[in-house]
Amino acid sequence: MMIISEMAQLTQISEYTLRYYEKKELIAVSRDARGRRNYDENDIEWIRFIQRLKETGMPLRNIKKYADLRAKGDQTVHERLEMLEAHRIFVVAEQQKWAQNLYNLDAKIEYYRKKD
Repeated sequence: MMIISEMAQLTQISEYTLRYYEKKELIAVSRDARGRRNYDENDIEWIRFIQRLKETGMPLRNIKKYADLRAKGDQTVHERLEMLEAHRIFVVAEQQKWAQNLYNLDAKIEYYRKKD
């Protein structure tokens, strides 16, 4: 078990963000007798997964929906799979868009280098 400052250091996510995730019910954290948050190994992996979803552009409302489904257990595996598959399509489209943008940027750089 670890407290919020330890979790923040381990995951490189601020204490403020961890509290925000809890407020938005993306994570459910147990508390000790004094009311301090106690994080465990499962929390670490879940928080890191939330970060990966955010980094790939999944909106918080969708992450919240995924978190709600996850909390309901294995009977929601199919729905979670569908969400991740749909998000994967979005990520691939974003990759293609960024690849095209990079190609265009490189072409413009090469154009200016030839003019120089």
